[in-house]
Amino acid sequence: MQETTLDCRGLACPEPVLRVKKTVEAHSPNEITILVDNDAARENVSRFLQSVGYSAIDSPAGQGVWQVTGKKDQTAVSVASCACRVPVREGRRVAVLLTSPVIGSGDDTLGEKLMKNFLATLPEMGSELWRVVMLNGAVTLSLANSPVLEQLQTLEKNGVHILVCGTCLEHFGVLREKAVGETTNMLDVVTSLQLADSVIRP
Repeated sequence: MQETTLDCRGLACPEPVLRVKKTVEAHSPNEITILVDNDAARENVSRFLQSVGYSAIDSPAGQGVWQVTGKKDQTAVSVASCACRVPVREGRRVAVLLTSPVIGSGDDTLGEKLMKNFLATLPEMGSELWRVVMLNGAVTLSLANSPVLEQLQTLEKNGVHILVCGTCLEHFGVLREKAVGETTNMLDVVTSLQLADSVIRP
């Protein structure tokens, strides 16, 4: 593909970068233009393009819209191919431990948004992502009315084991409302953390 354009206006982080990543990996266009409507997306898309061997130039396109244009930088391709990438080891198992329905502290609304973005980005880990373990307040993420139910169902569909603490579900009185994952116990939790090659805790 010689040239392509992506309209990422109205998309929240990390969706613009994920769309650019998929397009570059699938088609490797010589030139790619991305339309975004917020500074975070503009900076993230530009940085990603540079990390995979493109020059990136952004310019205002009017009405709060930015146009980011990436062109293959032949001098940077060899560098990008080895730049700051975590090597995939066959059989490597990564577990994600969640203990809260939000990420961070200070503003729960922001924390919920960050959690949704985090879970939506986990599939980018590929086959290394092994299990997601939920304890304490994080078990509410598995409920039928959860704002991240779709993201968790996608992970489960892709073969990721989602373990939800049964004691925690009972404590909050929501055991029957669980809509994704398998109810588990502390032995399974401890064993999962023991067997994992690494554990991510956002």
